[in-house]
Amino acid sequence: MELTASVLAAPTTSTGEARVLVVLPSLGTSVGALWQQAAMQLAELSPESTVIGIDLPGHGRSAPIDVPAGSTVAPRMTVRELAEAVQSTLAKILPDVAAPGTPVDLAGDSIGGAIALQLALDHPESFGRVAVFCTAAKIGEASAWEERAQTVATSGTPTQIIGSAQRWFGEGFMDREPEASAALLHSLQDADRFSYAALCYALAEFDVRRRLPEISLPLLAVAGSEDQPTPATKLAEIAGEVPGALLEVIEGAAHLVPIEAPAVTAGLLDDFLRGKGLGGGASGSGAVSDESAPAVALPTASGPREASRDEVREAGMTVRRQVLSDAHVDRANAKVDEFTTDFQDLITRYAWGEIWTRPGLDRRMRSAITLTAMVAGGHEAELAMHVKAALRNGLSRDEIKEVLLQSAIYCSVPSANTAFSVAAQALAEVDEAEE
Repeated sequence: MELTASVLAAPTTSTGEARVLVVLPSLGTSVGALWQQAAMQLAELSPESTVIGIDLPGHGRSAPIDVPAGSTVAPRMTVRELAEAVQSTLAKILPDVAAPGTPVDLAGDSIGGAIALQLALDHPESFGRVAVFCTAAKIGEASAWEERAQTVATSGTPTQIIGSAQRWFGEGFMDREPEASAALLHSLQDADRFSYAALCYALAEFDVRRRLPEISLPLLAVAGSEDQPTPATKLAEIAGEVPGALLEVIEGAAHLVPIEAPAVTAGLLDDFLRGKGLGGGASGSGAVSDESAPAVALPTASGPREASRDEVREAGMTVRRQVLSDAHVDRANAKVDEFTTDFQDLITRYAWGEIWTRPGLDRRMRSAITLTAMVAGGHEAELAMHVKAALRNGLSRDEIKEVLLQSAIYCSVPSANTAFSVAAQALAEVDEAEE
């Protein structure tokens, strides 16, 4: 399997430490259409870096897979085979674009993220850091991929344009960025049907959920808040199972974060690949914005912030939406009346603006503490809400279970018994919403 690589951004200075970032596209897109803007933004932040894009088989500049003449059936393919093809391609091209020993990092969206996970498992020695966007350790159901593969092999990729336009982009993106969205949909229409179908077969069998704890590389998981194929809970599962992984949710984005929020993507990658953690131009921990948000001084570990009342409330509302979801906060705000408005303001400013924004604990830890407090206090409705919030903050389902088990010892078995029932219902509602 021969894949084609392209240099999306070349170094413009040699004064810093040279770096190489390899980016991989999603099913149906070319690497240039998806990643070029983010690569250019990253080049401004990191002019010593080289960004290399590798197209999938039959997509963009890569040749289609071989199919016997007259065939109407696509051959089977695996994500591991795709990962090995990427590895082989890099072995050929890296000597021409980087000096020996140059750190090589990896980022991929959707199936590109699945390939990145596979490479992190099979070739950890080849990469420094890995960022996965809008993906999952298991994407969708095998039967749906099998059905799509057969449809595309028979009738071509144009059959997927309407559905992809609905899945790929957050609300309003196609109106705001008609050229970018058109380029992506054209890359889908131009993709080789048998290659596309073979990639569907690869996704049908892909499942590395049990292997996630084996990943030893630093990993960043990035989700779009409006993503339907791989919702934020799937990225939280990855972040929760990979030791030390980080999670970022981009508000307003769907399945193609690199093109929906290129400046935010570049900023996150620049910070992460330099070992700075997260930030990178996103407003708080998630809102899609290509402009830096007004800075609000966060509280330090030893004392309160110096910020106005309105700034504290604004910061609190941002975190509240990121943790509980826009839908939940909107429902709460819709019920606010003259009698309850001061109480809602109190919650936003003090609980979310003063406490949840503090840097002393990460959000995973704050969620675990909050779950325990809800169990101890017998607050069942709030417990259900915070079980869902814990998933968004990166706790895995097994970690939520362990928190509830521990609460059985320190809060009481009857309290934990009720908590398990409430949590099971909350998790079932999450699963139902993803179907």
